[in-house]
Amino acid sequence: MEMRQYRDTGLQVSLLGMGCMRLPKLDPEKDNIDYGKAQEIIDYAYANGINYFDTAYGYHGGESETFVGQALSKYPRDSFLLASKMPIWCVKEKEDVERIFQEQLKKCRTEYFDFYLLHSQNAANFKKCQEFGVYEFLSKMKEEGKIRRLGFSFHDTPEVLRHICDTYAWDFAQIQLNYLDWERQDAKQQYEILTERGIPVIVMEPVRGGTLASPCEAADILFKEARPDKSVASWAIRFAASLPNVLTVLSGMSDMSQIEDNVDTMNHFEPLTDKEREVIDAAVDAYKKKDTVPCTGCRYCMDCPFGVDIPKMFSLYNSYALDRDEEDYLEAYRAVPESERADKCQACGACMEKCPQKIQIPDKMTVIRELVEKLESK
Repeated sequence: MEMRQYRDTGLQVSLLGMGCMRLPKLDPEKDNIDYGKAQEIIDYAYANGINYFDTAYGYHGGESETFVGQALSKYPRDSFLLASKMPIWCVKEKEDVERIFQEQLKKCRTEYFDFYLLHSQNAANFKKCQEFGVYEFLSKMKEEGKIRRLGFSFHDTPEVLRHICDTYAWDFAQIQLNYLDWERQDAKQQYEILTERGIPVIVMEPVRGGTLASPCEAADILFKEARPDKSVASWAIRFAASLPNVLTVLSGMSDMSQIEDNVDTMNHFEPLTDKEREVIDAAVDAYKKKDTVPCTGCRYCMDCPFGVDIPKMFSLYNSYALDRDEEDYLEAYRAVPESERADKCQACGACMEKCPQKIQIPDKMTVIRELVEKLESK
């Protein structure tokens, strides 16, 4: 496994990290983790040199931390690095910060976190963290040894990132970075802001919620022609891992084929060549021609006040945009409960305030509603 050194310490971090937001589920429509299949993935990750495991308070409806604590309890605590996050949206009063943190330690069956983050920081969430003294409390936990390194995950503009970086001292930061968002979502500028300040970068959404495992037929062809021996997804993993200030690349691997492919990529890691970067540029151009919605399925937009399952609507729509199978799309759409469909959207805008991708969600719901009406009228 390719390793990266944390700053000027002796700490070695696996370049591939195990994200625990998309573990195998008993029911695709629910959050319940399939403990057997998920344990198999964790064991494979550990056996193949992955030592960074990332969870969070809200992943899998609050079940991820409990599972991770159980799954890793069979291994020596000093043989892996555990990361979790403070969900500021769950904090209603100052005392909630300590309560949640202590709950996380218990659920994860640990006495400390190797990496701990202020979760999903943007202008509003960071302001709330300041109001509740979250950084100050977590710094105290760091002094007590319950946190080894303190950082934040981020979803906002470069200007907000600069403000957060310059307000407190940080050990690391986690950003969404992939070849599609490098320019489109200012990932390049965010990476540079952190690098200039000497803050190591942890990458999330390198495959953009699975989108870059098969961006579109034209892009897939470009990748396979250039490297027939490698998966399309491996290009996205290598793009992020080729950046020198990246400490680890998190991937939410939900089945064995995904982790086997990613492990193979990092066990035989090859930084991108200039020629391969040209292939990626051509693939991005091809992808932009497809009428897809840049949703990663993070579900930060939920719950919708009117019951719309926003990520589900986008997932079905994106599948249709790629393959144009009208019959399959209508069948899948009709399988969604009526109360969760796009036509229930009232354009209240609550979802847009939470969307890390800045998607014009109400407008897209109108597009989906009109598409369904058009297909049903045929």
